[in-house]
Amino acid sequence: MSRHPFDPAGVPGSAVLPALACPVCGAPLAPDALPRPTLLRCPLGHSADLARQGYVSLLRGRHATSGDTAAMVQARDVLLSSGHYRPIQDAVAGAVPAGARLVVDLGCGTGAYLAAVLEARLEASGLGLDLSAAAARRAARAHPRAAVATADLWQPLPLADGCADALLTVFAPRNAPEMRRVLRAGGVAIVVTPRERHLGEIRPVFGMLGIDAGKAERLDDQLQGFERVAREELDYAVAMTPGELRAEVLMGPSAHHVDAAAVDALLAGRSSTTTVTVAVTVSVYRAG
Repeated sequence: MSRHPFDPAGVPGSAVLPALACPVCGAPLAPDALPRPTLLRCPLGHSADLARQGYVSLLRGRHATSGDTAAMVQARDVLLSSGHYRPIQDAVAGAVPAGARLVVDLGCGTGAYLAAVLEARLEASGLGLDLSAAAARRAARAHPRAAVATADLWQPLPLADGCADALLTVFAPRNAPEMRRVLRAGGVAIVVTPRERHLGEIRPVFGMLGIDAGKAERLDDQLQGFERVAREELDYAVAMTPGELRAEVLMGPSAHHVDAAAVDALLAGRSSTTTVTVAVTVSVYRAG
Protein backbone atom coordinates (compact mmCIF):
# COMPACT_ATOMS: atom_id res chain seq x y z
CA MET A 1 0.00 0.00 0.00
CA SER A 2 1.42 3.40 -1.02
CA ARG A 3 2.02 5.97 1.66
CA HIS A 4 -0.22 9.00 2.01
CA PRO A 5 1.55 12.26 1.07
CA PHE A 6 1.23 13.39 4.70
CA ASP A 7 2.58 10.20 6.27
CA PRO A 8 5.64 11.42 8.25
CA ALA A 9 7.47 8.16 7.61
CA GLY A 10 7.49 8.70 3.85
CA VAL A 11 8.21 11.23 1.15
CA PRO A 12 7.15 14.01 0.91
CA GLY A 13 5.57 13.79 4.37
CA SER A 14 8.85 13.71 6.28
CA ALA A 15 9.87 17.05 4.73
CA VAL A 16 6.48 18.72 4.45
CA LEU A 17 4.83 17.98 7.81
CA PRO A 18 7.37 19.91 9.93
CA ALA A 19 6.70 22.93 7.72
CA LEU A 20 2.93 22.99 8.25
CA ALA A 21 1.27 25.17 10.88
CA CYS A 22 -2.28 25.19 12.16
CA PRO A 23 -4.20 27.91 10.30
CA VAL A 24 -6.04 28.81 13.52
CA CYS A 25 -3.27 29.03 16.13
CA GLY A 26 0.00 28.44 14.25
CA ALA A 27 0.95 25.31 16.22
CA PRO A 28 2.50 22.27 14.49
CA LEU A 29 0.24 19.75 12.79
CA ALA A 30 0.45 15.95 12.93
CA PRO A 31 -1.59 13.16 11.28
CA ASP A 32 -4.24 11.46 13.41
CA ALA A 33 -3.73 7.88 12.23
CA LEU A 34 -1.18 6.02 10.15
CA PRO A 35 -0.60 4.78 7.54
CA ARG A 36 -3.83 6.31 6.14
CA PRO A 37 -4.50 9.51 8.10
CA THR A 38 -7.80 11.36 7.72
CA LEU A 39 -6.94 14.50 9.69
CA LEU A 40 -4.04 16.69 10.66
CA ARG A 41 -4.41 17.93 14.23
CA CYS A 42 -2.56 20.48 16.37
CA PRO A 43 -1.92 20.13 20.15
CA LEU A 44 -4.84 22.48 20.86
CA GLY A 45 -7.25 20.20 19.04
CA HIS A 46 -7.79 22.19 15.85
CA SER A 47 -8.02 19.85 12.89
CA ALA A 48 -7.62 20.00 9.12
CA ASP A 49 -9.29 17.50 6.83
CA LEU A 50 -7.22 15.35 4.50
CA ALA A 51 -9.19 15.02 1.26
CA ARG A 52 -9.29 11.57 -0.29
CA GLN A 53 -7.77 13.14 -3.41
CA GLY A 54 -4.52 13.60 -1.50
CA TYR A 55 -4.47 17.21 -0.33
CA VAL A 56 -5.19 18.91 3.00
CA SER A 57 -7.52 21.86 3.53
CA LEU A 58 -5.80 24.62 5.50
CA LEU A 59 -8.36 27.29 4.66
CA ARG A 60 -9.85 29.26 7.52
CA GLY A 61 -13.30 30.84 7.35
CA ARG A 62 -15.29 31.91 4.32
CA HIS A 63 -13.75 33.31 1.14
CA ALA A 64 -15.20 35.69 -1.41
CA THR A 65 -13.78 33.53 -4.17
CA SER A 66 -12.91 29.86 -4.41
CA GLY A 67 -10.05 30.47 -6.83
CA ASP A 68 -9.73 28.72 -10.17
CA THR A 69 -12.73 26.68 -11.30
CA ALA A 70 -12.50 23.09 -12.49
CA ALA A 71 -12.87 24.34 -16.07
CA MET A 72 -9.97 26.77 -15.63
CA VAL A 73 -7.78 24.02 -14.17
CA GLN A 74 -8.62 21.73 -17.08
CA ALA A 75 -7.76 24.48 -19.55
CA ARG A 76 -4.44 25.09 -17.80
CA ASP A 77 -3.67 21.39 -17.96
CA VAL A 78 -4.28 21.42 -21.71
CA LEU A 79 -2.04 24.42 -22.29
CA LEU A 80 0.81 23.31 -20.02
CA SER A 81 0.74 19.82 -21.53
CA SER A 82 1.41 21.38 -24.95
CA GLY A 83 4.99 22.26 -23.97
CA HIS A 84 4.58 25.93 -24.92
CA TYR A 85 5.56 27.03 -21.41
CA ARG A 86 8.33 24.48 -20.98
CA PRO A 87 11.07 27.15 -21.28
CA ILE A 88 9.49 28.91 -18.28
CA GLN A 89 9.38 25.66 -16.32
CA ASP A 90 13.04 25.03 -17.15
CA ALA A 91 14.06 28.55 -16.10
CA VAL A 92 12.22 28.23 -12.79
CA ALA A 93 13.74 24.81 -12.11
CA GLY A 94 17.22 26.06 -12.95
CA ALA A 95 16.89 28.94 -10.49
CA VAL A 96 16.28 26.64 -7.50
CA PRO A 97 19.63 26.07 -5.78
CA ALA A 98 21.09 22.59 -5.64
CA GLY A 99 20.66 21.23 -2.14
CA ALA A 100 17.26 22.83 -1.55
CA ARG A 101 15.26 20.48 0.68
CA LEU A 102 11.79 22.03 0.65
CA VAL A 103 10.37 24.01 -2.26
CA VAL A 104 7.01 25.74 -1.68
CA ASP A 105 4.92 26.79 -4.68
CA LEU A 106 2.58 29.65 -3.75
CA GLY A 107 -0.40 29.52 -6.09
CA CYS A 108 0.66 26.16 -7.50
CA GLY A 109 -2.24 25.64 -9.92
CA THR A 110 -1.88 22.24 -11.58
CA GLY A 111 1.54 21.69 -9.98
CA ALA A 112 3.36 21.71 -13.32
CA TYR A 113 6.04 24.19 -12.26
CA LEU A 114 6.65 22.47 -8.93
CA ALA A 115 6.90 19.13 -10.72
CA ALA A 116 9.51 20.55 -13.10
CA VAL A 117 11.57 21.71 -10.11
CA LEU A 118 11.35 18.31 -8.42
CA GLU A 119 12.44 16.58 -11.62
CA ALA A 120 15.54 18.78 -11.69
CA ARG A 121 16.26 18.72 -7.93
CA LEU A 122 16.11 15.07 -6.95
CA GLU A 123 16.92 15.75 -3.27
CA ALA A 124 14.02 18.18 -2.84
CA SER A 125 10.44 17.70 -1.69
CA GLY A 126 7.66 20.09 -2.65
CA LEU A 127 4.61 21.69 -1.12
CA GLY A 128 2.01 23.41 -3.27
CA LEU A 129 -0.50 25.92 -1.87
CA ASP A 130 -3.54 27.11 -3.79
CA LEU A 131 -6.91 28.61 -2.91
CA SER A 132 -8.70 26.38 -5.41
CA ALA A 133 -9.78 22.88 -4.40
CA ALA A 134 -9.96 21.98 -8.10
CA ALA A 135 -6.32 23.02 -8.53
CA ALA A 136 -5.30 21.15 -5.37
CA ARG A 137 -6.90 17.95 -6.63
CA ARG A 138 -4.91 18.18 -9.85
CA ALA A 139 -1.66 19.27 -8.21
CA ALA A 140 -1.82 16.37 -5.75
CA ARG A 141 -1.12 14.09 -8.74
CA ALA A 142 1.65 16.22 -10.23
CA HIS A 143 4.67 14.54 -8.63
CA PRO A 144 5.29 11.79 -6.06
CA ARG A 145 7.52 14.07 -3.96
CA ALA A 146 4.93 16.86 -3.75
CA ALA A 147 2.19 17.43 -1.19
CA VAL A 148 -0.58 19.99 -1.63
CA ALA A 149 -2.77 22.13 0.62
CA THR A 150 -5.54 24.63 0.01
CA ALA A 151 -4.71 27.98 1.58
CA ASP A 152 -5.41 31.69 1.12
CA LEU A 153 -2.16 33.36 0.07
CA TRP A 154 -3.35 36.77 1.29
CA GLN A 155 -3.79 35.50 4.84
CA PRO A 156 -1.00 34.35 7.20
CA LEU A 157 0.41 31.27 5.49
CA PRO A 158 -0.15 27.98 7.36
CA LEU A 159 3.61 27.42 7.44
CA ALA A 160 6.33 27.54 10.07
CA ASP A 161 8.85 30.37 10.20
CA GLY A 162 11.88 29.78 7.98
CA CYS A 163 10.67 26.41 6.74
CA ALA A 164 11.30 26.80 3.00
CA ASP A 165 14.55 26.76 1.07
CA ALA A 166 12.87 28.11 -2.07
CA LEU A 167 9.55 29.72 -2.93
CA LEU A 168 7.89 29.81 -6.35
CA THR A 169 5.31 32.40 -7.37
CA VAL A 170 4.46 31.87 -11.04
CA PHE A 171 1.73 34.22 -12.30
CA ALA A 172 0.47 34.15 -8.71
CA PRO A 173 -0.25 36.56 -5.82
CA ARG A 174 2.71 37.73 -3.73
CA ASN A 175 2.27 38.31 -0.01
CA ALA A 176 5.74 39.73 0.62
CA PRO A 177 5.74 39.79 4.45
CA GLU A 178 4.58 36.18 4.63
CA MET A 179 7.01 35.10 1.93
CA ARG A 180 9.87 36.57 3.96
CA ARG A 181 8.62 34.94 7.17
CA VAL A 182 8.45 31.39 5.79
CA LEU A 183 11.67 31.54 3.75
CA ARG A 184 14.87 30.69 5.58
CA ALA A 185 17.70 33.21 5.64
CA GLY A 186 19.60 32.80 2.38
CA GLY A 187 16.69 31.05 0.69
CA VAL A 188 15.40 32.22 -2.68
CA ALA A 189 12.05 33.36 -4.03
CA ILE A 190 11.56 32.81 -7.77
CA VAL A 191 8.93 35.09 -9.25
CA VAL A 192 7.52 34.87 -12.78
CA THR A 193 5.61 37.87 -14.14
CA PRO A 194 4.19 38.52 -17.63
CA ARG A 195 5.52 41.37 -19.75
CA GLU A 196 3.46 43.73 -21.91
CA ARG A 197 4.15 41.69 -25.06
CA HIS A 198 2.91 38.46 -23.48
CA LEU A 199 0.09 37.00 -25.62
CA GLY A 200 -0.09 40.34 -27.44
CA GLU A 201 -1.52 38.80 -30.60
CA ILE A 202 -4.59 37.37 -28.88
CA ARG A 203 -5.38 39.60 -25.89
CA PRO A 204 -7.41 42.20 -27.82
CA VAL A 205 -9.05 39.58 -30.04
CA PHE A 206 -10.53 37.65 -27.12
CA GLY A 207 -11.01 40.52 -24.67
CA MET A 208 -8.36 39.26 -22.26
CA LEU A 209 -7.13 41.38 -19.36
CA GLY A 210 -4.26 43.74 -20.09
CA ILE A 211 -0.80 43.70 -18.49
CA ASP A 212 0.55 46.75 -16.68
CA ALA A 213 3.83 48.16 -17.89
CA GLY A 214 6.78 47.83 -15.53
CA LYS A 215 5.34 44.89 -13.65
CA ALA A 216 8.74 43.27 -13.08
CA GLU A 217 10.39 46.55 -12.10
CA ARG A 218 7.87 47.13 -9.30
CA LEU A 219 8.77 43.80 -7.72
CA ASP A 220 11.88 45.26 -6.11
CA ASP A 221 9.72 47.71 -4.17
CA GLN A 222 7.12 45.08 -3.28
CA LEU A 223 9.56 42.50 -1.98
CA GLN A 224 11.00 44.33 1.00
CA GLY A 225 13.51 42.22 2.92
CA PHE A 226 14.74 40.52 -0.25
CA GLU A 227 17.74 41.17 -2.50
CA ARG A 228 17.30 40.61 -6.22
CA VAL A 229 20.16 38.40 -7.38
CA ALA A 230 19.09 37.47 -10.92
CA ARG A 231 16.61 38.45 -13.60
CA GLU A 232 15.99 36.77 -16.95
CA GLU A 233 13.63 37.82 -19.72
CA LEU A 234 12.13 35.05 -21.84
CA ASP A 235 10.67 36.10 -25.18
CA TYR A 236 9.73 33.54 -27.82
CA ALA A 237 6.98 32.59 -30.25
CA VAL A 238 4.81 29.47 -30.22
CA ALA A 239 2.29 28.10 -32.71
CA MET A 240 -1.00 27.46 -30.91
CA THR A 241 -3.78 25.28 -32.25
CA PRO A 242 -7.38 26.49 -31.88
CA GLY A 243 -7.78 24.19 -28.88
CA GLU A 244 -4.65 25.61 -27.27
CA LEU A 245 -5.84 29.17 -27.91
CA ARG A 246 -9.10 28.34 -26.17
CA ALA A 247 -7.19 26.90 -23.21
CA GLU A 248 -4.91 29.95 -23.00
CA VAL A 249 -7.84 32.35 -22.89
CA LEU A 250 -9.87 30.33 -20.38
CA MET A 251 -7.15 29.17 -17.97
CA GLY A 252 -6.27 32.42 -16.20
CA PRO A 253 -7.87 35.52 -14.67
CA SER A 254 -9.41 36.47 -18.02
CA ALA A 255 -11.69 33.44 -17.69
CA HIS A 256 -13.66 35.38 -15.06
CA HIS A 257 -14.33 38.16 -17.59
CA VAL A 258 -14.85 36.44 -20.96
CA ASP A 259 -17.63 34.14 -22.08
CA ALA A 260 -16.56 30.66 -23.16
CA ALA A 261 -19.28 30.56 -25.82
CA ALA A 262 -17.98 33.82 -27.28
CA VAL A 263 -14.46 32.39 -27.37
CA ASP A 264 -15.74 29.29 -29.16
CA ALA A 265 -17.56 31.48 -31.69
CA LEU A 266 -14.37 33.40 -32.45
CA LEU A 267 -12.50 30.13 -32.92
CA ALA A 268 -15.17 28.50 -35.08
CA GLY A 269 -13.82 27.53 -38.47
CA ARG A 270 -10.18 27.99 -37.51
CA SER A 271 -7.99 25.06 -38.41
CA SER A 272 -4.50 26.51 -38.72
CA THR A 273 -2.16 27.47 -35.91
CA THR A 274 -1.71 31.02 -34.64
CA THR A 275 1.68 32.47 -33.77
CA VAL A 276 1.63 33.83 -30.23
CA THR A 277 4.34 35.62 -28.25
CA VAL A 278 5.31 34.34 -24.82
CA ALA A 279 7.11 37.10 -22.90
CA VAL A 280 7.82 36.83 -19.19
CA THR A 281 10.38 37.87 -16.61
CA VAL A 282 11.90 35.36 -14.20
CA SER A 283 13.27 37.17 -11.14
CA VAL A 284 15.23 35.57 -8.31
CA TYR A 285 15.34 37.16 -4.84
CA ARG A 286 17.39 36.10 -1.83
CA ALA A 287 16.10 36.48 1.70
CA GLY A 288 18.41 38.52 3.88
